[in-house]
Amino acid sequence: MTRTDRSRDIRTTRRRTALISGASIAGPALAFWLNRHGFAVTVVEKASTLRRGGYPIDVRGTALEVVRRMGILPRLREAHVDLRRLTFLHEDGSQVASISPHTVTGGVAGQDLEVRRGDLTDALYAAVRDDVEFLFNDSIDSLDQSGHGIDVTFRGGSRRTFDMVVGADGVHSRTRELLFGPEEQFHRYLGYCFAVFTMRNTFGLSHETVMWNAPGKAAALYAVGDSDEVHAFLNFAHPQPPFHAFRDPQAQRDLVAAVFADAGWEVPGILAALREADDVFFDGVSQIRMPRWSSGKVALVGDAAYAPSFLTGQGSSLALVGAYMLAASLADRDHAAGFAAYEHDTREFVTVNQDQVGKGDATLFPTTARALQQRNDMLRNLSAMPPAEPRPAHSALTLPTPTPTPTPTT
Repeated sequence: MTRTDRSRDIRTTRRRTALISGASIAGPALAFWLNRHGFAVTVVEKASTLRRGGYPIDVRGTALEVVRRMGILPRLREAHVDLRRLTFLHEDGSQVASISPHTVTGGVAGQDLEVRRGDLTDALYAAVRDDVEFLFNDSIDSLDQSGHGIDVTFRGGSRRTFDMVVGADGVHSRTRELLFGPEEQFHRYLGYCFAVFTMRNTFGLSHETVMWNAPGKAAALYAVGDSDEVHAFLNFAHPQPPFHAFRDPQAQRDLVAAVFADAGWEVPGILAALREADDVFFDGVSQIRMPRWSSGKVALVGDAAYAPSFLTGQGSSLALVGAYMLAASLADRDHAAGFAAYEHDTREFVTVNQDQVGKGDATLFPTTARALQQRNDMLRNLSAMPPAEPRPAHSALTLPTPTPTPTPTT
């Protein structure tokens, strides 16, 4: 009997069990596909409910085929925010250039999607909530792989055993820390920090982004439609990651306020809104680069394994594609062979997209007056050109054909 035959024989007698940590994007997507391949899936999420807020995100290239196969593409098409204009401003508030967003992002008009993060998480959750167990307001406290399965102790005090565990819990993954050690050894800091939050749209903006720049600083207002709210974005160069601020909301506000204290344009009003906002998301601009994505019966997916940073615009797409590839790799293999196939078949796609950060995206946030002038000259030239060709990296992976859904017993 071959290895594949053995795996199929096992699965006709008992469903393999999987615990996924994280209910943002990679987690529910992986839960969907593992369930389709016959797994009994549990998702644990430290938040008390689904996180529906957050800034707009992109779904491009290969990831579009993932959401099509999930059956949620029509819903996401309806949620598409249709950003029509990206306007750059000088430090004094005067206009540098107004261009098509696709000219900068390498996106494909009429195909690629930009949706509110909450719209994507809602769609993923709706697609899987009836078939998968969700545990909110809890998290993994410890993992023990010494037995036949993985013994998991939860923060809430309960204990359960699973055949495998997957960390889909983001850049600051607790699962990764338990498995591989401190984040710092995998954290590639890119020299910036940012804060995102919502504020009142008193600017008359609609379906557009306006970005102000000074050397080492950027402030943007992003209107996803005709809403009375806009997403405010503050980005700034910082030589070292401010680890002291990552878990301290007041320290985050103080740091941002100090950096932008002398800024003009609408920045004083944005800072005032920051002080009152209850949905601030602050982090360093960074990537996660790991030599391997699994150990024993535990694997990582999405930002926990290979965060590309917002500079690439590919975080959500990598999460969706990675979830599909991991589940497909496990469909007719045991965990060891499945994890190995997942890395072998997905790593090149991940790397080429992470490397996009060195292909011009970071030049949107120059740190010197000379670099800012050069960027502005580039933008003026782009404004007179048609949208750029799609970036090959976005579609650099062809998804494997789905395998037939097995019919295991409980």
